[in-house]
Amino acid sequence: MPTYEYECQSCHQRVEAVQRFSDPPLTTCPHCGGDLRKVFSAVGIVFKGSGFYKTDSRSTSVSATPPGATAPASPAPSAPAPSSPAPSSPSPAAASSSSD
Repeated sequence: MPTYEYECQSCHQRVEAVQRFSDPPLTTCPHCGGDLRKVFSAVGIVFKGSGFYKTDSRSTSVSATPPGATAPASPAPSAPAPSSPAPSSPSPAAASSSSD
C-alpha cells in the first residue's frame, strides 16, 4: 500500500498516511482540525536486475545478427594513409662529434 503525505493549510504540519488506492483522501488535520492537502514529491526509483547499466551490455564478441539471418558483408578495409618522411635532423651524438 502506498504512503501518502498531507500538509495542513492552517498549521503546516505534515502527516503521513498508509492508504489503499480506493481509500478516500484525508481532509481534516489531526493537530488543529484544518484542511489537509496531498503533497506530491519525486519518487525514488531503484533498478534491480541486469541490463540497466552500461556495463551490463553484452560483450563485443557476441554477434548482433539474429539466429537464422545472414551476416551483412563487412566493409572494405580502408587504404592506409600515406606516411610522410620524417624531417631529417642531426642526432645529438653527431652534433657533439662534429664540434671537435
